[in-house]
Parts: sequence; structure tokens; C-alpha cells
Amino acid sequence: MALSGMRGLSVFISDVRNCQNKEQERLRVDKELGNIRTRFKNEKGLTPYEKKKYVWKMLYIYMLGYDVDFGHMETMSLISAPKYPEKQVGYIVTSCLLNENHDFLRMVINAVHNDIIGRNETFQCLALTMVGNIGGRDFSESLAPDVQKLLISSSCRPLVRKKAALCLLRLYRKNPDVVNVDGWSDHLAQLLDERDLGVLTSVMSLLVALVSNNVDAYWNCLPKCVKILERLARNQDIPQEYTYYGIPSPWLQVRTMRALQYFPTIEDPNARRSLFEVLQRILMGTDVVKNVNKNNASHAVLFEALALVMHLDAEKEMMSQCVALLGKFIAVREPNIRYLGLENMTRMLLVTDVQDIIKRHQAQIITSLKDPDISIRRRALDLLYGMCDVTNAKDIVEELLQYLSASDFAMREELALKAAILAEKFAPDLSWYVDVILQLIDKAGDFVSDDIWYRVVQFVTNNEDLQPYAAEKARDYLDKPAVHETMVKVSAYILGEYSHLLARRPGFSSKEIFSVLHEKLPTVKTDTIAILLSTYAKILMHTQPPDPELQDHIWAIFNKYESFIDVEIQQRAVEYFALSKKGGNLAKILDEMPKFPERQSSLLKKAEDTEIDTAEQSAIKLRTQQQTSNSLVVTDQRPVNGSHPPSQLSIVPMPSQNMDAGLGDQDTTHQANGTFTTVDSQPAQSGDLLGDILGTLAIEGPPDASIQPEQNVISGLEATPSPINDLTLALNEQPPSVQPVGNIAERFNALCLKDSGVLYEDPHIQIGIKAEWRVHHGRIVLFMGNKNTSPLVSVRALILPPSHLRMESSVPETIPPRAQVQSPLEVVNLRPSRDLAVLDFSYTYGTIVVNAILRLPAVLNKFMQPISMTADEFFLQWRQLAGPPLRLQEVVRGVKPLSLPEMANLFNSIHLGVNLDIDQNKNNLVASSTFFSESTRAMPCLVRVETDPSDRTQLRLTVASGDPTLTFE
Repeated sequence: MALSGMRGLSVFISDVRNCQNKEQERLRVDKELGNIRTRFKNEKGLTPYEKKKYVWKMLYIYMLGYDVDFGHMETMSLISAPKYPEKQVGYIVTSCLLNENHDFLRMVINAVHNDIIGRNETFQCLALTMVGNIGGRDFSESLAPDVQKLLISSSCRPLVRKKAALCLLRLYRKNPDVVNVDGWSDHLAQLLDERDLGVLTSVMSLLVALVSNNVDAYWNCLPKCVKILERLARNQDIPQEYTYYGIPSPWLQVRTMRALQYFPTIEDPNARRSLFEVLQRILMGTDVVKNVNKNNASHAVLFEALALVMHLDAEKEMMSQCVALLGKFIAVREPNIRYLGLENMTRMLLVTDVQDIIKRHQAQIITSLKDPDISIRRRALDLLYGMCDVTNAKDIVEELLQYLSASDFAMREELALKAAILAEKFAPDLSWYVDVILQLIDKAGDFVSDDIWYRVVQFVTNNEDLQPYAAEKARDYLDKPAVHETMVKVSAYILGEYSHLLARRPGFSSKEIFSVLHEKLPTVKTDTIAILLSTYAKILMHTQPPDPELQDHIWAIFNKYESFIDVEIQQRAVEYFALSKKGGNLAKILDEMPKFPERQSSLLKKAEDTEIDTAEQSAIKLRTQQQTSNSLVVTDQRPVNGSHPPSQLSIVPMPSQNMDAGLGDQDTTHQANGTFTTVDSQPAQSGDLLGDILGTLAIEGPPDASIQPEQNVISGLEATPSPINDLTLALNEQPPSVQPVGNIAERFNALCLKDSGVLYEDPHIQIGIKAEWRVHHGRIVLFMGNKNTSPLVSVRALILPPSHLRMESSVPETIPPRAQVQSPLEVVNLRPSRDLAVLDFSYTYGTIVVNAILRLPAVLNKFMQPISMTADEFFLQWRQLAGPPLRLQEVVRGVKPLSLPEMANLFNSIHLGVNLDIDQNKNNLVASSTFFSESTRAMPCLVRVETDPSDRTQLRLTVASGDPTLTFE
């Protein structure tokens, strides 16, 4: 664009650049904004040139970071201009100044529509560029059909069709409903025959987005993608401008292989053979060269080809070739290629039968731990952790321990955790495991979490043969000149319990053990002092016959700490002193710790959660799609590391691991399962303020649902049981062998106030939820994770929506072992109602049939958005909504006392925006929100809570809205 002819714009830019400080710049900008505002008031006197000049000035001011809150109408009027210069300015400035939620955009839709359907290709390109940059639901709903017509039109030039494809991609991402899958798949397959590589690259980007959401509708595109790769690999009919450093259109190659990774498999043997020939050519023809740009392009194609080979589960020979190629890459000097080589070798661990091949490169991977680049060191650590099994665990853990002392502080915590986990999972014997953990504590005590030394204590306590060895090693570490406090903790516990087993050895008498431990007492923190006091009491108990000198010394310590500021230590000192006076009875009271019950390793749980949270949900990990719906199966991402011998580490066996899929806060409450129903909204004596605000949650259950009582289902606060009203729901009783984990009602209550979490869990499956809400539409994704090594079959998820909700969903019949299924659920709110949707879920595991009827958290407040109001705006609407049925009031007594800030937080959690300092009475609270449904559209909802400062257990609650049904509900 040429701006040299606009002298006024050039002068203004020069003035701004010549300003000496920010204040001068602001004054100059304010002066210019005032001048522009004045000129726009007399718009009829403006020439097209002047209007363009002032709009360019507005854009420049906006780019400097100043707010431009006027001139939008003048800018958009340029879009309707008949000449290109004015129209160009209008489109560019509108794209920069307005976002997709701006109200003014609706006013320009008609002008954009006329340009898109017009015959001027330049105007079409301008319009498509702006629509693609802004996106937005309004543009999607109004312009998507026109954009689709342009894309499939044979009379349009490739430039226009290319922009149309990219524009449609942006609109699809904003609103997936704009693409008609039934009729569009055939058109897309025809577009893949396009000879113009610019159009083809844009169409391939669109295809990747489409198949990522619904691969079943686009199977007819798969052979076309293979043919495109063949054409590119053989360099047939590739224009020179699309050849990048001798590589035919690397961008199109990468996108095509990315699209192929979303298809579960390729059934056609001819297409599969052709594809593998292309992949073989890519693998054989890529090497490291000096030209950086060619390196980047060729390796982008190569690593995408590797991902596709892994996805297709190629023959072992090709897999071995891939690993050998990656092994060559991790040894080159170029750090980016080393990084990618390590990352892709880690992905190769997902493929069976290649672990032994990867182990051949173990020495080079260990060398990468010493690389100057920390990102490469992290990838090397991840790879070593993933490839470790019973055959190489000792070597890898010893290397990690040696590297620990020289590693960066940023990596030490992760390094220590992974070393501890590998030692626990693959220890050849328990004494080696104890050695590893004590070395970890000695070398990196600040980075060793309490879970690690808790775990070693569990193993020592549960294995009698290990106790003397552990006591001996703990005593040796205490003799070092510098001992970390964590080492003091674990040594104090072990020596207090088991040092008497070595009492006849030199250095293990009660006096010597006490002396070496007591040297550490002045330098340790409060929690360690508590452990040491317990150890002193144990030493007194094990000293037989009693040693008067040692006894007096320990009693003096107890007396000293009887007045300690910490209550826990004070209590221990008093009680241990009193118990030690009992003489012979002390042994019975302070007997040896019993064995710990069998429990899941917190270390393995922590590592699994970390892997899940950081898991990359890419097409590579979707290769076990086995369902007929559009649900996605994500396979277990941990490598097959082998299993340790049954005899080792068997004292604390691990239950099946969790499949949380990176959901938000996990409910860890373990209570008995129970049936649940709705509560009556009539009694005013409820102690649950949040339950009173939301009212009852009535559930339209299945026709045969029985009537069962339940407590309030909304708040996490304590509530008294409420009488049973009419609409209720009961959970089907589970068989005695399958009981839910945690309290189902509490999980549901928590999901009413947040958008992600666990809905249901039992020993075989976990169902999680992630939801997003927009106006009266919602999308709930159910994550169904199989926690077993056997498939769950006959899976059935029947949605029973109430009459005010419209829902659509599908789930597969089988969930593969240790896999996770994502099932999207679309929700439309038709009108206000408290009725809840019900998920009738069942599956079969072996011979066990499990059935659960669960409430879905598509509750009333999910369709509300908090709004902010001034006092005038609030009370103007408040007065207009006077009296029943638009305004209802109730006095609530017996509530849990809450301060106003606590009450405000409570309101915010249910999407009611609290408006502070509006009510003249400072003891009152007002809130406002907009409720969305298909019948009411955007309906304001106002709430006022009047409290009595002298009695916080009662309040008066008033609710008002423009819809009587909404107010009542």
C-alpha cells in the first residue's frame, strides 16, 4: 500500500517519532484524536482522500497502544466504497480495530457478503482476508455458505479459492456446525484432485481440521492423500516456485502426512504399499547438510514421516530403520536435530518390539544428559525414564545418580523423582532399592519429596529381612560431616525402630545411637524434632537393662521440650516422659510399628498424573481408534517396560493405575456410595445458602426410577437433610463386588460449580468431564478411561435429557485396555428449568455387568453469565420487575453464617456477578447475571440478599427476572 501521497499522515508520524518523552507523545496523540473526532462530526464535508487519511491515523494511534473508541462507523463505511483504495483501507483497519465480539461487526456483514458473491476477485480477496482474520460466530453463520461456494467454484481463480479455503478453516474452528459433513466430504475429495499446489495446501489444512473432529465422514479422502504424497515424492508436475531447496512443497507434505495420522488404518493394500514406498524414500533420502533452511525443511518432512510410520504400525524392519536414523540424529552437532531425535525416539517407545533396538543407543542418550542445552537434557532424561526396564534399570539409575550431583537445580526434583520411581518399579532386590533412595537423599536432599522417604520406610517396615541392613546403612550416613535433614528423618525413624537388632555390633549401642542422633537436634526443624523425640522414646524402650545415665539425659530433653512453643512437640515430650516412667510397661506401649496396609504407591501415582497432565494429545496417540462413533481413543502413553519378578517389591502391591486424563481438581474423598435424589425447596430452615439460592435440582429420571431420599445436592457446605419432594432419582444398586470410589453426590456437587472433574469412578473405569458453555449452547466431553488391562465391552451410555434440554452424543461399544474414550455431548438450553439430564451408563467387565445412573451437571447456572451494573442500571431494572411473578422473595433461616466477602465468592461460583457498593445498606449484597436459553434469549436475572449483622444465620433473598418461569425456577 502506498501512503507516500498522504502528507498529513507522514507529518503526524514524524511528529510522534520526534517526541522526547511519553508525555509529549500522549499530548500529540490527544490533539490528533480531537482533530479527527471534529472532522468526523462533519462527515459529509470529507472527501474520500481525507477519510482514508484520518482512518490511517486512527490505525497508527491504535498500533501505538492508545484506545480508539470512535470512528468505527467511518471505517466500516469505507468497505462499501466502490473503489479499491477506499475499500482496501476499510478492510485493513476494520480487521485491526474490531474483534469477533464487537457489536459493530454485524453492520458490515451485508457489505462483506456483497463483495464475496460479487465478480470482482480483488474485492473477494479483501473480504475473505478480513473474515478469516476476525472469524467469529456471526461471520460463520452468515458467510460460511458463500465461502464454501467460492471454494468449490470452477470459475474462480486459484488465488480466490486458496483464500476461501483458509477463511473456511477459520470459520470452522470458530463454529464447527458451518460445514455440512454429509454433502461436503465429496466436494473435499474433488478438491484434493486440484493441480494448483497453493489451493491444495490450503485445502489440506482444512482437511486436517475436519478429520481431527470426525474422521468417519472423510474416508474417501484417504486414497487422494496417498496420491498427493506420491506426486510430491516423485517430484511430478511441481512448479519451481513450490520447490524449497530442492524439496517439493514440504508444507504440503507435512500437512498430508498429518491428515493421514487421523485415519485409524489403511485397508487398501495398494494404497498402503504405495504409501510405504513414499515413506521409505523419505527415510532414505534425508540427511544432515550444511544449509540450515534445507535442513529445517527436510527434517520437518522426515519427522512427520516417522510419526506416520509409528501410527501405521509398519513392519519391524522399517521400525528398526527409523530407530537407526534417529540414533544417527541424536549424535549430530546441530542441537535442534538432536532435540528432535530424542523427542521422536521417546515417541517410538509407544511402538511395541522396538525397545530392544532403542537400548542399543543407551550410551549416546546418557551422553546427552551432559549437553549444554537444558531442553536436550530434559528430553534425554524423559527417554531414559521411558526405556528403562528390568534389564537395564541398574545401569540407568546409577547414571542418574552420578548425574544428579552435577545437574541443574531446575532438573533435580524431576531427576530425583524419576530415579526413585525407577528404583521402586524395577529393583532387583530391596537392599538395592534402599541404597538408591539413601543416595538420592544424600546427594539431593532438598529436592527429595517426603513421598520418597515415606515409601522407603514402608518397605523397611514391611520386610523383616531388610530391617538390619537399612539400620546399618542409615547409621553409616549419619557419620558423614554434612547430613541433610531428610536423611536425619529417615535415619531417626529406622534406627529408632530397628537399631536394637544390631546392638551387639560396634557403634550400635543405645548410647552411641542416641549420641549420633542428638548431635543433629540443634540444627533441625520442628517436624524433625518430633521424629527425634519419638526415636528417643524408642531407644529408652529397647535399652534393656535400663541405663540410668542415658535415661536421665533423655528425660532432661523431654523436660526441656515440655514448654516448647509447638503444640505437637510439647504434647509428645509430655506424653513420652510420662510413658517412660512406667518402666516395664513401656515396651507394650511403644511396641514396634506394625506393617503398613497394602496401598498404591504415591510415587507411581504422582508420576502417572504428571505424564497425563503433560501428555500431548496429537494424532500419533489416536492410532487405536476402534469405535464407530466420532469419539477419540487415546492409548496408554507409558512404554512397555516389562514387569519385575513376582517376588520383588511385593510387600506393597500396586493396584491398577488411574486414568485421570489431565482433568482438573480430583475428588479424593472416599465414602460409601449411596443413592441420591432431589430436595424440597420449600423449607426455609436449610443451613445451605447455596442450595437455597439455586433451589432444587429436579431430575427427570427413567420411567422406572424409584424414589430414594438424599441430602442437599448442590453445596459443599454442611446442610441438614431435607424432606423428600416429588421429582427424585435413585441410583441403581451396584453389585457387591463393584463399588464406586468416592461419593458420587459430592462429585456431582463439585461439578455444578466448576467445568472439569471426575463424575464417576469405580475399580474398572473412571468417567471425567470437561465442559464449556457459550450463551445457551454447551459442550460436555465425557472422558471414559479403562483402568484395566482387559477391554470393557457392551458399553452403553444412554442420555435421558429433560424436556428443556436438547442433547446429542455417541459412545463406542468397547473401550480398549488402558485406553480412554472421549465422547462429546452437545447441549442446547431451550427454556429455564431446574430439571437435570441423566446418564444411564453400563458396561461389562469379564462376567460383571455394572450399571450406574448419573446426573449430568448441565444445571441452571451453567447458562448464566455474570454482568456488571451501576447502581442506576440495577435499581432501574429492579423497579421495573416489581412484584410476583417477576420478583419473588423468601426469608431463609438457619443458614451457615457467612461474611459478605464469603457470600460474594459463593455468588461468583454460580455465575452471579456481585456488584459492590450499589446497595446503600452495607449489610446487603446485590448480584446480576444474564440467563440464556433458546426461548428467552438473553434475560437479565437480579438477586438481592439482605442480611442482619446481629444474626447472620438468617437472611432475606429476593430474585427478579423478566421471565416468570426463570424467576420461579
